[in-house]
Amino acid sequence: MPDDKRFAQLVSLACHDLRTPLATVFGFARTLARTEMEPPTDRYVEMIEAASVQLGDLLDELSLVARIHSGRYEPRLVPVDSLELARAAAARLDDGRVEVTGRGATVRVPEDEMRRALSQLSRAASRHGGFDSVAVEVEGGTLTFSPVTRASGPVLLGEELRDLGAVAATELIRALGGSVEVVDERLVVRLPH
Repeated sequence: MPDDKRFAQLVSLACHDLRTPLATVFGFARTLARTEMEPPTDRYVEMIEAASVQLGDLLDELSLVARIHSGRYEPRLVPVDSLELARAAAARLDDGRVEVTGRGATVRVPEDEMRRALSQLSRAASRHGGFDSVAVEVEGGTLTFSPVTRASGPVLLGEELRDLGAVAATELIRALGGSVEVVDERLVVRLPH
């Protein structure tokens, strides 16, 4: 077995094995959050719960990339409207952070994974571009994120490894036969039909 595939399988195994202790942390944090506590303890438990959700998301991203690279990724494709998909991705972030406009079309993608990927691209465009919000224009199976800076473009394309969510998103889109490119300070994502 080539070293790259072996490493990808090792990463997948680690992601799987980390889920059990993470589920324990999350479960007890959620249980504690339902009890009455004095400040600042209540805030600490809330932070633990939020951090365990973030860790779960990071494990999902890492596991996805590992499965793609090891050749073990088998997406469950479903027909989804691209505009509704973009709106659902925007809803995962803070209100007002992503404005979605346009006209959708039916695309065949793994819905949950693509929703997370589009959300991660929006977050990364905002974070690495230094913007409070980004716009996503949907035209059929093409989604255009703007603005994108010269510095944030390589991060969003997964060329500069500074954002796991962006890397996982671009890997997913490309693995499905779609494309991701930066054109005139915009990130253009073409989803498979």
